[in-house]
Amino acid sequence: MMKKMMLSALTLSMALVVSACGSNSGAGGNTDAGSANSNAANSGNDKNEKLIVYTNANSDGRGDWLTAKAKEAGFDIEIVGAGGADLTNRLIAEKNNPVADVIYGLNNMLYERLKSEKVLTQYTPSWAADVEEGLNDKDGYYHGLIKQAILLGYNPEIITPDKAPKDWTDLWQNKEFHGKYEAPTVLGQITPQLVVAGILTRYTDESGEMGISQQGWDEITQMFDNGVPAVEGEDPYANLASGKTPLITVVSGTLKNKTEQYGVKAGTVAPEVGVPMIVEHAAINNGTKKLETAKRFVDWMGTPEVQGEFAAQFSAMPANTKAVDKAPEEVQNLYADLKAQQLDWGFISGHIEQWVEKIELEIKK
Repeated sequence: MMKKMMLSALTLSMALVVSACGSNSGAGGNTDAGSANSNAANSGNDKNEKLIVYTNANSDGRGDWLTAKAKEAGFDIEIVGAGGADLTNRLIAEKNNPVADVIYGLNNMLYERLKSEKVLTQYTPSWAADVEEGLNDKDGYYHGLIKQAILLGYNPEIITPDKAPKDWTDLWQNKEFHGKYEAPTVLGQITPQLVVAGILTRYTDESGEMGISQQGWDEITQMFDNGVPAVEGEDPYANLASGKTPLITVVSGTLKNKTEQYGVKAGTVAPEVGVPMIVEHAAINNGTKKLETAKRFVDWMGTPEVQGEFAAQFSAMPANTKAVDKAPEEVQNLYADLKAQQLDWGFISGHIEQWVEKIELEIKK
């Protein structure tokens, strides 16, 4: 009797093992994207808790797109959107009792401020090494997702490509361009600040005023003296199209829509020194109680697959080099001749307010 019971138990155990192996084999054989996303998002027995995601890059359907894609991948996220400066101030105010788990979309200057305030935690995502060199934070606090080039654009119907400037400095150093370019006078905005930073940081000097040599301040003075002041509320691209100021600052991500709106496709300049880049980054909030879920989400968010889909959907240029081929052809062509200007973002973040104040009080006319 005892032998029969032992034999029955052994038979039952073997059946359970075979059944389990068959079940695992079936799951492993399912290689559809949904299963792959689910496995990446929720490996092992890890539980994905709901994440609060702060961003300034959720407009034009981008936030809804990310929320839906995250849900497909097994993440439950709530996006809180606001302007970059407001979001930065809110994160600093909340740093002793953090609400956000993940932050994305802010530019380098704002992230540098968050770094200095100890709002961010160090984390190197699985895709960090695939990001274009120089775009990630060197200390590992934030990593690049999408890049937007700050470009000098011109109306090719007025200024032919062979006569166009080769660098920003040509605008004031060559009299042919005097009175034809828009000076970045609305300095409360990020884009004009980056234009100014891209010039001033070519002339860094430890003994100079606010870290800049006298030559640097002379160059900026000439920029404003010989340009046409920007008017807040006016669309610079309308002035490019009309010929009022055929040379303006343009952001790469707006080119397609502006071309369709005004019927003029701007030419763009690719200086040898490179162009300032607004790079949208991902980071994790210091003090989040959902750190492991936040890490998994950031790992998923920056993958070539997700960033490639985003690029195709929103005509963007991924920072992840493995996703570049998914960007629209016209976007790839634009960036083929561009390189990012190497900028010390910590230095810029620590000085930009002082620079703007000096320009507003002493240089702008």
